Amino acid sequence: MRCLPFVLAWCAAAVLSACAVPGDVPNVAPSSELRTASDQTDADRRAAVRMELAALHFGRGQYETALDEIKLALQSKPELGAAFSLRGLVYASMGEEALADESFNRALQINPRDADTMHNRAWFLCQRNQFAEADRLFEQALALPQYRDAQRSLMAQGVCFARDGKFDEAERKLSRAYELDPTNPTTALNLSEVLYRRGEYERARFYIRRVNQREELSNAQTLWLALRIENRMGNRGAVDDFGRQLRNRFPQAAQTLAYERGRFDE
Repeated sequence: MRCLPFVLAWCAAAVLSACAVPGDVPNVAPSSELRTASDQTDADRRAAVRMELAALHFGRGQYETALDEIKLALQSKPELGAAFSLRGLVYASMGEEALADESFNRALQINPRDADTMHNRAWFLCQRNQFAEADRLFEQALALPQYRDAQRSLMAQGVCFARDGKFDEAERKLSRAYELDPTNPTTALNLSEVLYRRGEYERARFYIRRVNQREELSNAQTLWLALRIENRMGNRGAVDDFGRQLRNRFPQAAQTLAYERGRFDE
């Protein structure tokens, strides 16, 4: 199963949560006090600003500028694990796989229990079809009691299982992600895709319908999946309706072209 557009967008947005600096700050307040913003050094603040800028540029696809900001952050704080984690994502997006792997490994050397870096490296490995190692890292992240973004990793883990052709495991992980956040269109889309591939069309229809009911969430991919489900269920009227939506809203999309050619299994 291809990584769907929602998933790709979500993977990029997830970087922001890995850029928080406080967890990487080595100097600590007296044991009788809680650490607050006033305990940050000038180096902490400079690194934080650079990391925010790096994440912003990365989200815009400005990879070289993002790398420059990460370098400046590391000049202020050479052992900033979050900077190496983000650098790994930037390199991965640039197709520099060896440099990406090196950066993720360095981040985990600095912070061996950082769930965000585990997630980022797991997704990177999944894209390289290294599914067993990706699954191991996802499980490590999910096992950490302080991890607060389990839905994100469960969804990505489910997509990886689907890519590996393990649809039972994919459904289990995506269903759990959906239970944690039933409003997430990414999860609903991928879960529907898995169910469609397993031939469970009624259930697949339920999840994709929740996405397509909101026009701001639907796109050519979600409409195309709904159309293929209805086609398998023999609902010609619904197929024609989704086809009209594709033509009207996304006339140049590959899914629209496939519909017009009757290639429903593409």
